[in-house]
Amino acid sequence: MQTIDIGINLTHRQFQPDREEVLQKAIDAGVSPLIITGTSVRASEQAAAYAEKHPGVLYSTAGVHPHDAKSCNDKTIGQLRTLCKKPQVAAVGECGLDYDRDFSPRDVQRKWFSAQIELAEELDMPLFLHERAAFADFRNILKHYPERCEKAVVHCFTGSKRELEAYLELGCYIGITGWVCDERRGEQLRAIVKYIPKDKLMIETDAPFLIPRNLKPKPQSNRNEPAYLPHIAAEIAKCRGESAEELAAYTTENAKQFFSLAGM
Repeated sequence: MQTIDIGINLTHRQFQPDREEVLQKAIDAGVSPLIITGTSVRASEQAAAYAEKHPGVLYSTAGVHPHDAKSCNDKTIGQLRTLCKKPQVAAVGECGLDYDRDFSPRDVQRKWFSAQIELAEELDMPLFLHERAAFADFRNILKHYPERCEKAVVHCFTGSKRELEAYLELGCYIGITGWVCDERRGEQLRAIVKYIPKDKLMIETDAPFLIPRNLKPKPQSNRNEPAYLPHIAAEIAKCRGESAEELAAYTTENAKQFFSLAGM
């Protein structure tokens, strides 16, 4: 069965020794295309450059993660705009708010989050979103852009049912990772993932992070890989009372439409 990994950090240093092998393992597992997450201007440039070498298999996003918002300046949006015009760049992001660690001041995070939403509106591109411990401000900013919410995915959702309902009410898509494979930390998510409408669900690994806890055998490196996406899909399907094949089919179609990969 085919699955599409909508969020993988393939340019991360953990993949430096064997990036091509990791990609081939994913393809062999039916995971294709893959969308590389851009988290800063530099990382977005690297993601776009690597995706360009694998047309039709790899795509990327271009954005600044809230952790890096403090590094933004008057050139940032122009640099992202240039990147977003490349054919392999499929979305603006990863952008949003993260109040869990506050690596960037909160007012700075909010400023550059709004600026990237406006860039997505200008270019009529999808948004790849990040929110952690910042639900109220995140939602309040998104409410000012109702049309863009319809083309936005809340990446790596791990929140409450109330938060899920709020994002769905805004029109957002929801990205689910291997967090759902953890019967301890993921208990809440396992209980509510069934409430995501079929036409609003997409799946991702967020590799090399968030390796599925119930993966067997688990690699000694403890590194997550895109080849494990079918395992995640099967676990989500189990929580939803569906077959893995059914879930793979509609989440793949959702990703194709969302990221304009319909020709795949």
